[in-house]
Amino acid sequence: MIDAISDRHLMAIGEAIADHKLITGGSGIALGLPENFARKGLLQKSDSSKPMQAKPGRSLLLSGSCSEATRGQVAKAVLSGMPALRVDALDLAAGKTSSQDMVAFANNQSGEGPVLIYSSDTPEVVATVQEQLGREAAGSIVENALSETAKELVKGGFTRIIVAGGETSGAVVNGLGVDAIEIGPEIDPGVPWTRSLDDDGLVLALKSGNFGAEDFFTKAWEKLA
Repeated sequence: MIDAISDRHLMAIGEAIADHKLITGGSGIALGLPENFARKGLLQKSDSSKPMQAKPGRSLLLSGSCSEATRGQVAKAVLSGMPALRVDALDLAAGKTSSQDMVAFANNQSGEGPVLIYSSDTPEVVATVQEQLGREAAGSIVENALSETAKELVKGGFTRIIVAGGETSGAVVNGLGVDAIEIGPEIDPGVPWTRSLDDDGLVLALKSGNFGAEDFFTKAWEKLA
C-alpha cells in the first residue's frame, strides 16, 4: 500500500508501477499513468491548453449531483443570471413534471448562453426524498429523466453539454449512445472537455460531484472554440 499528498507523488507512483498488470486505488493515481504509455510510444501527447473545437450549437448543463461542490457551482451559475430550472424528484415520481417539461424549458430560452437544469439540493431534502422513494429509486428517477432530456435536446441542436454527478454522467452518456471520446483541455483538475468520436461530434464535460471550482459552470465554455 502506498499513499500520496501531492501530484508529484502521484507521478512518481505512476512511473513505479509501469510494469504492473493490475492496480487498485483512488482515481487520483490515474494522473501518473499516461506518461508510461507516452514513454513507450503508445500515446501521443496533445496540447491541453488548446481550446477544443466544437461544432455550432447550444449549450446545456445537467446536474444530478447533490454534493457540496456542485451545489455551490449551481448557486454561482444561477447568481450569474444563467437560465435555470430546478427539478424535484418527488414531482417526477408523481408525474407532476417530466423530461418533456425540461426540454420545453430549455428550448424556450432565448440567446446563445448555456441553460441549466438541476436536481441538486441540500442533504436534508435529499434524505427526505430518499425516505419516501427509496435511495436507489430516487436516484434513478432523476438520472433517467435527465438522460431523456439530453437525448431530446441533442436532437434539437444542443451540442455542448456539461453533466454533474457520476451516476448522472453515466446515464446521460448511455442515453446518448456515446461509445468513445477524445480527451480535450482540462477545465479544472480532473475534469476535461471531451468530444464524442461518433458522427454527431458532441462535446461533453462529465464531472463527478465534488470536482471543480465554484465557477466551473460559468468558465468551462471558455475552453471551447
